[in-house]
Amino acid sequence: MAARRSYQLAEALQLSAFLVGLLYVIWVVNLIFHLGLNRFGIVPRTGFGLVGIAFSPLLHASFAHLIANSIPLFVLLAVVFSDSHYYPARTLALIWVGSGLGTWIIGRGDSVHIGSSSIIFGLVVYLMVTGVLMKSWRSALIALAVFFVFGTTLLGVLPHAGPLSWEGHLCGAAAGFWAARHNHE
Repeated sequence: MAARRSYQLAEALQLSAFLVGLLYVIWVVNLIFHLGLNRFGIVPRTGFGLVGIAFSPLLHASFAHLIANSIPLFVLLAVVFSDSHYYPARTLALIWVGSGLGTWIIGRGDSVHIGSSSIIFGLVVYLMVTGVLMKSWRSALIALAVFFVFGTTLLGVLPHAGPLSWEGHLCGAAAGFWAARHNHE
């Protein structure tokens, strides 16, 4: 059992590193070739903005933005991918689409919403809620650890002025809650 668990963890770390690495590849390609990919973010309530539901989590405004998102994203993805009881592919898909669609509906129309923070907020809430719903000590301990490490970031769902998409954060959190309920009840 311990060998299988360590194998799952190794696979989870590799997959998480690959996905986060993909964010860096996209950022570098966009920078080198001046592709202007950030225009493919979520532009709320526009037909073209629907494309952003698929692409916005892959796009970042700056290297600092990418770094700020990639570290928590890597950790949270590794946790979710390390246990099949979290239904990792389905969970990631539900959070990705749910947070994007929600941001498209409620987001500020004068902004292009980009970044993987909506996924981060979704995974944080997902792991905390599943800690209760799964009724296992392991998931409860993970939920507590996630709360202590990332709990204060949840303040980012509150409305505020500035360039950060609190709408994406709020919709990510809501999508994480919905994914947890959908997967575990």
